[in-house]
Amino acid sequence: MIRRRIKEIAIESVLLLSAFSSILVTLGIVVILAYESFSFFKEVPIKEFLFGKEWAPLFAEQKFGILPLVAGTLLTTFVALSIAIPLGIVSAVYLSEYAPHKIREIIKPVLELLAGVPTVVYGYFALLFLTPFLQRFIPSISGFNALSPGIIIGVMIVPYVSSMSEDSMKAVPMHIREGSYAMGATKLQTALFVIIPASFSGIAASFIIGISRAIGETMVVAIAAGMMPNLTINPLESVQTLTAYIVQVSLGDVPYGTLEYKTIFAAGTVLFIMTLMFNILSFWLKMRIRERY
Repeated sequence: MIRRRIKEIAIESVLLLSAFSSILVTLGIVVILAYESFSFFKEVPIKEFLFGKEWAPLFAEQKFGILPLVAGTLLTTFVALSIAIPLGIVSAVYLSEYAPHKIREIIKPVLELLAGVPTVVYGYFALLFLTPFLQRFIPSISGFNALSPGIIIGVMIVPYVSSMSEDSMKAVPMHIREGSYAMGATKLQTALFVIIPASFSGIAASFIIGISRAIGETMVVAIAAGMMPNLTINPLESVQTLTAYIVQVSLGDVPYGTLEYKTIFAAGTVLFIMTLMFNILSFWLKMRIRERY
């Protein structure tokens, strides 16, 4: 008994340490971002940073308006979600309601393999294949643009949306489906008007996770979207995202400790806050919808 109790205490201690270490890492990230950003805002007015329309901290005439980077990030995210949400929901409905068990066991792992492809491969695929392909139909599209990486990011996050949505749909009790069928509803009507509303908390959470994943994507936009901070809503133009700028400065060409170097922490803080807001929204939305159903 003593030996067994010692083992249980050891396992509990390891699990507690693991959970505590994740909290420490998160706190460390917040502290570093806050400290470096505070140093940055000592030299740059926060009003100029939040509302300025030009971002050129590496030029001789420096501009520190973050709006072009935020606009580029949101633009590629919007394009990605325009692809990921419809494909993810349709595939989730098929896997949950229509696919035979054997086919489902094949399609779902293959679909989730998309999440295992290196993002660098996706980035060069967007730059060397998708962009030239789109230029055949849209001659005005730039060689570096927001549309191609947005589409590719959408394909990348389809497994997240599809898998979580399908799990939520599968969790709906069978008697709810049977009640719908008993009322004369077809399988499609049951899926659209019964299963999706009943599992919408999980579906909404998958949307927010997909948004967070799209906002945080780095290599695809760094390779295929260009490095031009451009305040635009036109996906055919070149843009730069928050993550792409951080990569650009982190390559080592900017001296450590300079104001230009500190901009990556300011941009990282904005990115952290955007992701945190979406995660909080996901949690709130999930709990709110769950109360309704």
